[in-house]
Amino acid sequence: MTRLKTRIVDLIGALGPLPVNEYMALCLFDPSDGYYTTREPFGAEGDFVTAPEVSQMFGELIAVWLYQAWLAIGRPLPVTVAEIGPGRGTLMKDMLRTLSRIDPALATGASFALIETSPRLTEIQKQTLAGSSVELGWHETIATLPQAPLLIVGNELFDAVPIRQFIRAGTGWRERMIGLDDADELRFFAGAGSVETSVLPDNAAEAPQGAVVEVAPARAALMAAIAERIASHGGAGLFPDYGHLQPGFGDTLQAVRKHAHEDVLANPGQADLTAHVDFAALAAVVRAHGLDVELSTQGDFLLGMGLLERAGLLGSQASEDARQTIAGAVERLAGPDAMGTLFKVLKILPRQPG
Repeated sequence: MTRLKTRIVDLIGALGPLPVNEYMALCLFDPSDGYYTTREPFGAEGDFVTAPEVSQMFGELIAVWLYQAWLAIGRPLPVTVAEIGPGRGTLMKDMLRTLSRIDPALATGASFALIETSPRLTEIQKQTLAGSSVELGWHETIATLPQAPLLIVGNELFDAVPIRQFIRAGTGWRERMIGLDDADELRFFAGAGSVETSVLPDNAAEAPQGAVVEVAPARAALMAAIAERIASHGGAGLFPDYGHLQPGFGDTLQAVRKHAHEDVLANPGQADLTAHVDFAALAAVVRAHGLDVELSTQGDFLLGMGLLERAGLLGSQASEDARQTIAGAVERLAGPDAMGTLFKVLKILPRQPG
C-alpha cells in the first residue's frame, strides 16, 4: 500500500467518504505524496509520453500558430507568451527556437512565462530551458502574469484538473464517492442524498439507471480565468487535450502507470489520474467572455498547420532511420487511430466583428 493510500484510508475512516474531485486532488497534488509533486511522469522512462516528447514538429507548429495569432491581433509589443502546465519544458523549448527563427523581434520583445505549481517540475523546466536567449519568468497562477496581451498554450492541461462524478440512482442522482469496504479497501459507491439537478448537464434526465455524468467546475473556473485575461487584455489561446467535442454519459476517469492503464484506486500518488475533457463545456465558458472559439481534432489542426510539409523537409535532410522515426511521429500525432482523433484542440480567438 502506498503511503498516500494509507493516509487516504485513515482520512476516510475518520471523516467519511471522499468525492472523486477530492480524491483526484490528493492523488495528483498532495504536497508530500502527490503524483505531480513527487514523480517524473513524462517520457519513455516515466508513465506517459505527451505530444511535445513525440516530436519537435508539434512545438514548431504550435509556435507558428501563436505567431499567426500575434499577427492577427496587430503585432502588439509588449506581449506575453505563456505555457500553463509546461511539463518538462520541452514544448516551450521548441516554441522558443521556432519563434526566434521566424521573427527575432517578437522573440526579443515578448515576455515568456511558464505557469507551474510544482517546485520539482519548475526545476526540471529550468534545466531544459537553461541557456535560452530570452528572459523567462515562472508563475504559479495566471493572476501574476504581466498586464499585457496574452498568447497562451496549455497542452494536456485540463485532463488532470479534478472532476466530480454523479451516478443515476433511482429517481435521482447521487454524487459518486470513494469509501471503504468491509476489508478497509478503497471502493466506489453512490453517496447519500440526492444531488440538485442544477449542477448536472441539461440532458441528465435522459440518462439510464447507473449512468455516470462528469462535471468539472474546477476546469470551468480555470478556463474562465484564462478567458477573462484574454478578453480584458487581448490575445489568443490554444489547448490540445483528449476528450469529446459533444457532452455525453460515461465514466472516463483513468489511471496510467508505466504506459499502461490500472485501477484508479490501486496506487494513489504513483499513477497519473485523468478524465476526458468536455470541450463543449469549456467552449461555452470562453464564449461567455465575449470571445470566439474553434474546435477541431488534433489531426486536423496539425495537418492544417503543415505537419506533412514540415515532416517532408526534416526527412529530406535525414537518414533512412530518421525518416522512419519522423513518419512514425506523424502517424502518432495526427493519425486517426492514435492522437489525431482522440485528441482535440480548442482555440480561443478574439471576437470577430459582424
